[in-house]
Amino acid sequence: MPKPKWNFNTIYISERLQESLRPISRCALTAVIASMGYGKTTAVNWYLAQREKAEAPRIIRISVYSDNLAIFWKSVQDAFARAGLDFLRDYDCPADAAGGGLLADDLCRELAGERPCYIFIDDFHLLTDNRVSHFLCALAGRLPGSVHLIVASRDRFLPAAEVLRLGNKIYQIGTEQLRLNHTELAIYAHRCGTDLSDAQVDSLLYSSEGWFSAIYLNLRTLSECGVLPDRNSDIYATFTAAMIDPLPEKQRAFLSVMGLADEFTVEMARFVTGDTDAKTLLFALTAQNAFVTCLADGVTYRFHHMMKECAQRTFLTLPAETQVRCRERLGAWYEEHQQYIQAMSAYWKSRNYDAALRVVEKDAGILLSSLNPQAVLDAMAACPVPVLKAHPLALLVLMRSMFNWRNISKMLELKDLLLSAIREHPELSPAERGNLLGECDLIMSFLCYNDISAMSRLHRSAGEKMSRLAISIRKSGGWTFGSPSVLMMYYRAPGELQSELREMDECMPHYYKITDGHGQGAEKIMRAEADFMQGRFTDAHIGLESAYAQIEGNGQENMALCCDFLAWRLSMHMDIGQRYSFEERRAALLRHHNAAWLNIWSASSAYYHALMGETGKIPHVFADHQLSTIHFLAPGKPMMEMIENQVYLAQGAYAKVIGRSESQLAVCSAIHYALVALHIRIQTAAAYEMLGKHEQARALLSQALTDAEPDTLLMPFAENYRYLKPLLVQNLLQSPLVPKIIELGEAAELRGSRAVRPTALAALTEREYEIVRLMSQRLTNRELAEKLFLSEGSVKQYINQIYSKLHIEGDARSKRKRLLELLSPKT
Repeated sequence: MPKPKWNFNTIYISERLQESLRPISRCALTAVIASMGYGKTTAVNWYLAQREKAEAPRIIRISVYSDNLAIFWKSVQDAFARAGLDFLRDYDCPADAAGGGLLADDLCRELAGERPCYIFIDDFHLLTDNRVSHFLCALAGRLPGSVHLIVASRDRFLPAAEVLRLGNKIYQIGTEQLRLNHTELAIYAHRCGTDLSDAQVDSLLYSSEGWFSAIYLNLRTLSECGVLPDRNSDIYATFTAAMIDPLPEKQRAFLSVMGLADEFTVEMARFVTGDTDAKTLLFALTAQNAFVTCLADGVTYRFHHMMKECAQRTFLTLPAETQVRCRERLGAWYEEHQQYIQAMSAYWKSRNYDAALRVVEKDAGILLSSLNPQAVLDAMAACPVPVLKAHPLALLVLMRSMFNWRNISKMLELKDLLLSAIREHPELSPAERGNLLGECDLIMSFLCYNDISAMSRLHRSAGEKMSRLAISIRKSGGWTFGSPSVLMMYYRAPGELQSELREMDECMPHYYKITDGHGQGAEKIMRAEADFMQGRFTDAHIGLESAYAQIEGNGQENMALCCDFLAWRLSMHMDIGQRYSFEERRAALLRHHNAAWLNIWSASSAYYHALMGETGKIPHVFADHQLSTIHFLAPGKPMMEMIENQVYLAQGAYAKVIGRSESQLAVCSAIHYALVALHIRIQTAAAYEMLGKHEQARALLSQALTDAEPDTLLMPFAENYRYLKPLLVQNLLQSPLVPKIIELGEAAELRGSRAVRPTALAALTEREYEIVRLMSQRLTNRELAEKLFLSEGSVKQYINQIYSKLHIEGDARSKRKRLLELLSPKT
């Protein structure tokens, strides 16, 4: 009888499973959920191959290798780039609902069209952050009909509420569809090269429960030993015995080493193993082994998780010196290719602490911040102190990381270690010594946040010592921690305003020098805000334009947004000619894919429209009170909550404002946010007044006036004049500020009544309506262009568009006359 010819690389997709896969093309999200080894990846890849034959779709494959979001995000960016879509390259990994919404918008826009698109995320169970699951469900509800998400996971990841909400947009495939039945097992065995008896099929089906990998391994054992393995065999032992042990020693060693990598190329395998025959070995392994596959790009390989697990177990049986050598070479490869998280991991495991700290220095804390803080602490604890001292730059990076993680005691411990290292290395040049000590001062200044005097001393000290730029500050990073106001961050106490402004003027040039202009314009914005707070609008406008001029072209969008916040507040009290409408500003920001900037825009828009009483125009994250879904840095959060209070006032939710005030004021007191606290007291007084609680309102307002008097802070009161007017005009409040507040409040009300848009102009955008109002001042097109920071041609286009929308015809003079009649209709 001829010996059977085995073929274990056969792909078998049963007719029953084929039917189960067909609905994928009709659903936005398909979840393929089953334990390891049920053929999830094989089934989806077969389905996608069929779609490629039928409709030439765009296919994006993303593999998950760990629970690190930074690594996953890099995999997403690479996968989209391989599919010819580079629009995600400039994106940071979304950190909250706002960032996720921004990403979803761009995905829907970029993938829209008739061409089908399939996005396959494999091994999703390795991601433990449930925000990703919620994002995928939100995305599934918005995707164009031509785009389909397929997610393979060992664990259920779909929230029950989302399954209910999405209804038939979600499709689920599970173990029942993937496991083999009696007939299918017999067919599969035949295709592999053997015909099993019914008794053997029954026995194998009983022991495997239709589990594809178990069946495969049993048949491999049958091909090698002539008998099926014992029913009680350990699956990993069976896998190793069937798939790794029979291999020649060279292939076995190759597998055990490359099992350390998530994905690898021939070049990488050659470097890590030191084997020049890596290409031949990979070809042989993929030809005879379904657990080693080449990805769609034709150059990248990966192991199935079962193979990877068993290969790693085999690796641990190698001599210790071999393990160290291989891990070091793996780390060197990752370091050379700037995959710093993987490099750090490989070096830590090989106990090559010098190399690990070298990578920490190169990364400068960017990717390090995505790691589990405890894992970093454990790695540091294992590192000998002399090695840590030999890497002072790494100590600086770790100090900054500990500050970000709020582990201040460890931060101070690392500072002591750094100073000790500098003392113990007299061979350091004066420049090196100065740079290390200066950057240490800079990092320590973070502990003095919003104490300008203390920060200024440390910044001046750092500037005097350093001859290079700081490595612990990225110019592209935000400077205000998400706050739309500089003054709200640094006004600490009544009566301190002028000294704080002087210290900010002195402090910031030193900071700019060593951070390449990070936060440039902050001192000018703060002074302009102070002028505005005191009701000196012309001075505020001059300061604002000076800040805009300093910021222009330097990439400090965060600071420009602070200028915008002041500009919109100022526009309620004088004509300043806005650079752009809210809609135009948002459209420009969207092109940067920066959710933090959009959050500042949302806060500015919410505050402005709340003051204007235009609740329908307040961004939904504030209007619907969804701030809990947004990731705010702690120093910026009180400002956002104060702005949310203003929205509650505009919505008439007065009890909400009162109920929130106690805890908000406690936070402000703890971090010395005197201006934010002033706003909150005024808002709370307004809420009490609107509820008829006049005594409570008067007491709070009196306290607020006392706090505001030393620095003549008028505008927080004037902005809430419509709520406070009954209290202010009764002459019961003994404060020299009251007459000026009433004057400012009355002027704002008069200006606001004039600015109410006539119904006839309702079709115009904010920008177009602003142009009409300026046209009423008899300005020429050139004057309009100068005031609006537009070209004269753009002004002409706007004006023609306005005439078209309002169906105004005739010559230029008659059209303008008719337009102004619509602006000021006769009663």
